[in-house]
Amino acid sequence: MGEILRSRTLALGLLITLVVVLGIAIGPMVTPFPAEEMDFVNVLTPPDATHWLGTDSYGRDVLSRILSGGRISFLVSFAGVLGGAAIGTAVGMTAAWRGGRWEALLMAGCDLLFAFPSFVLALFMMVVLGFGMQNVILAIGLTYLPIFARLARNLTRMLMPEPYVQAARLMGQGPVRILVREILPNILSPLMVQVSVGVAFGIVIEAGLSFLGLGVQPPTPSLGVILADGREYFQSAPWVLTLTGLVVSVALLGLNLLGDGLRDLADPRLRRAAGP
Repeated sequence: MGEILRSRTLALGLLITLVVVLGIAIGPMVTPFPAEEMDFVNVLTPPDATHWLGTDSYGRDVLSRILSGGRISFLVSFAGVLGGAAIGTAVGMTAAWRGGRWEALLMAGCDLLFAFPSFVLALFMMVVLGFGMQNVILAIGLTYLPIFARLARNLTRMLMPEPYVQAARLMGQGPVRILVREILPNILSPLMVQVSVGVAFGIVIEAGLSFLGLGVQPPTPSLGVILADGREYFQSAPWVLTLTGLVVSVALLGLNLLGDGLRDLADPRLRRAAGP
């Protein structure tokens, strides 16, 4: 706890992330307006005491939709990144352990995926797989699989010559046991840092796909869906697009600061460079 408080970046990122997560977790339960409830009497109402962030073209409360959409976007991103992290870590650790042709083959597949920009790969996957929330999760997972595979492979290769790994091999422990019990716990910190950063960019990917109409489909709210709706009537009701974009920016800022703080905390060289 003391190290967290001493790191302003980590403390600020953790605070913003906790506020955002708490808001999207309990917000839809306590807001007075359901996210999909239409009110054609109060269409495109500016922010006021009743609707804090105004209403959209169907009279739906923008704050309620942002909280519900944020929860969907966060869960989609987290599920996709976590799936990509699990499979990518297993692939990378296996490649490092087996070496030779297995390593070359597995990493060549990852390099092929890594050659495409993240959003372009996700866009291609949506065109191939079709629209929908599950396919967005799969697209995000496939986008981050090679990133975690590379990271896990490099970290595993660094730890394989360590005495405790060699001792486990001499004791006759199997490869799976050594990788899971000896190596994985020692590479979790950088992997978790990558997860926190990946969730932030996963939200961007989900929002971008939904904004283009390829991701989560209306009337289900997601941040990308809300942004796409606000774009159509930006001239008459700019608060829908601007306030939703502001919320997305704050959430991404918190996750990126959290990732940077965790990276600094996990790397003793950075801690020494920063001083007491």
